[in-house]
Amino acid sequence: MEHEIIETTEDGRFRVRLEIHQSAENPRRDYDHNTHVITMKNSRYIDVDTDGGPLQSGWDRVADRDGAVKIFTRWARVFHGSTAIEDNPVEGARSLWYMTPEQIKDVGNTPEEVIRSEINEYRSWAKGEVYGYIIERAVDWDSRDSDESTSTWEEVESCWGLIGSEWAEQAARDAFASYETEGAKA
Repeated sequence: MEHEIIETTEDGRFRVRLEIHQSAENPRRDYDHNTHVITMKNSRYIDVDTDGGPLQSGWDRVADRDGAVKIFTRWARVFHGSTAIEDNPVEGARSLWYMTPEQIKDVGNTPEEVIRSEINEYRSWAKGEVYGYIIERAVDWDSRDSDESTSTWEEVESCWGLIGSEWAEQAARDAFASYETEGAKA
C-alpha cells in the first residue's frame, strides 16, 4: 500500500489518506514504556531493547539452564514482585517482557494487559505496520492564459508514527471529523 484514501468530504474538497511510514523509529527506543525487555541470546534478530533492565543479571545467571524461562519468571515474581511474560514469535527475537512493582502501580490495567499491548506494538513496528495520515484540501487553479482550471491537493494536517493499521485509521478518522463538519458548512 503506497497510500490509501480512507475518507472524503461530501463536497469532495477534503480527504484523508494513510501512508506507510517508511523510516519509523523503533518504538522501544523512541518512547517511554512501562515494561523492560530481555532479548534471549542465540537469536538471529536484533535485541528488542538495548538494556534488559534491573532483572537482566538474574536472567544472565539462569539463561543456560533447562527451564530457564520458568525459573526466571518465578524468581521475578517471588523475589521481586514482578510480572514476566515470554514472547516467542515465529519471526522475531525471543524475549522476556516484564514489569516491576514500581511500574505496575502506575498503570490502570493488569500488568499482563500492559505487557501484551507493548509486545503487540513492537511486533507491529517490526512488521512495518507504521503509518501516517495526511489530510488534504482541494485547491483550484485558474490559468491566466486560458479558460482552463485544474485542481491539486494541498496538505493541511498530518501525523506520523502511528503503529498498527486499526489505530492509524481511527486516529485519521478522528482528526478528519472536523473537516467533514467544515466541508458541510461550505
